[in-house]
Amino acid sequence: MTNDHPESPPRSGSEARPRPGSETRSRSGDGPPAPPRPGDGPPAAPRSASEPPTLTKSPFDSETFTSATFVTVGRGPDLALATVWILARAGMLLLLVRDDLGIGGVGREVGLYQYWYGQFAAGTFPPGDAMWQYPPGAGLVVMAPGLLLPWLTYFKAFVALTLLADAVVTLALARADSARLTHGAWIWVCGLPLLLHLPLARYDVQTTALAVLALLALGARPAAAHRLGGALAGIGALVKVWPALALIGTPRGRTTREAWTAAAVTALVLLAALALFFSESLGFLRQQGSRGIQIESLGGTALAVARATGAWSGGVGFRYGAFEYVGPYVSTLGHLALLFTVLAFGWLLLWRLQARRWTPATPLDAALAAVLLFTVTSRVISPQYMIWLIGLAAVCLTSRDTVMRPVALLLLPAAALSSLAYPVLYADVVDGTPVGLAVMVLRNGLLLAAALLAARRLWTSTAAPDAE
Repeated sequence: MTNDHPESPPRSGSEARPRPGSETRSRSGDGPPAPPRPGDGPPAAPRSASEPPTLTKSPFDSETFTSATFVTVGRGPDLALATVWILARAGMLLLLVRDDLGIGGVGREVGLYQYWYGQFAAGTFPPGDAMWQYPPGAGLVVMAPGLLLPWLTYFKAFVALTLLADAVVTLALARADSARLTHGAWIWVCGLPLLLHLPLARYDVQTTALAVLALLALGARPAAAHRLGGALAGIGALVKVWPALALIGTPRGRTTREAWTAAAVTALVLLAALALFFSESLGFLRQQGSRGIQIESLGGTALAVARATGAWSGGVGFRYGAFEYVGPYVSTLGHLALLFTVLAFGWLLLWRLQARRWTPATPLDAALAAVLLFTVTSRVISPQYMIWLIGLAAVCLTSRDTVMRPVALLLLPAAALSSLAYPVLYADVVDGTPVGLAVMVLRNGLLLAAALLAARRLWTSTAAPDAE
């Protein structure tokens, strides 16, 4: 297949540090505490009677959920994280070598990349190729295996670079996690294998790495880091467009100016360089504009349900490298999807104008919400799109201020269902059997719920008048 909360308030200084010579009563009130032993630090401060309980409103917002429900990433569990990464990726590699799950042939996409690499070697983007639907920066990723690892076969070199990008994302997330009670690195390490071996045969891991590193750089203090984050987002936008949304939540003022300017300059310079050395650099626009309704999109699921109930008489055809629905009302539904995409973009602009409260997690949360909205309104939802969403959810969960924990949890079963849809039960999805239809309804229902929940939580945490 081709293509595509509230936490306990800090105690005051008088509560946190008892005055010298003062005695501390036991909580039970049964008598004075045992005398301190030599070398012991100051006694722990008692919980204030006015302090709210640890678990508030929802388990997703609580400190208990954050630190106890998931493995905490720090110096101790680094070895565990590395061990799980190695074992999980070894399993993914084994599945890729066999490549016989469901309809099989997941690795054939890399063969297509190799064919395009030959086109780039001749100095041109794939001319008139309906399968080439990517921005010109994608050519750099396609060329990288042959240029950087020429002693390997193209397939082995591509997989090796994908694993390298995966490892870079893991290390970056683990470093961001190290000083906090968060679990972003674990979401990435354990969430990616839910897509089976597909991530190793698509270049979306590399694209996600650019977005993840951009968001982490934007959270740093130096202005140079903001410019670096913008540059990475600009490169990502030329590779697969969506990483540009990583900048939607940058704080107003200097950070936004630095990041957005760096993104625009980097993208323009890279685009000019590619146009100078290769012909047909913008040919992808012709192919992308002609796309229909892919069977795995939300619109495709609506048509599948209508087809199963006899309300729609269309069918399935292979066009532009994917299975799409063909028949009456497909064009109308495609225009409706574009309208919803425009409305989603308008909502994001309205949110940015109305947002009044920024936390360190706001740029991360906004990026996840934006990509979710654009995913569910797209005419195409390929299974590799889940790589983007898992990566962005992992970045969100490196911050204790994030409001996207329940959204991240919804994405995990959605990723598992995506693997059932492709490649395991893809024949059922194409044929519209009850099993295939059920998988798609559940997967797309989870994605729609995650998008709406992400938008609601982003708005209420930053723009709603009654938000705290």
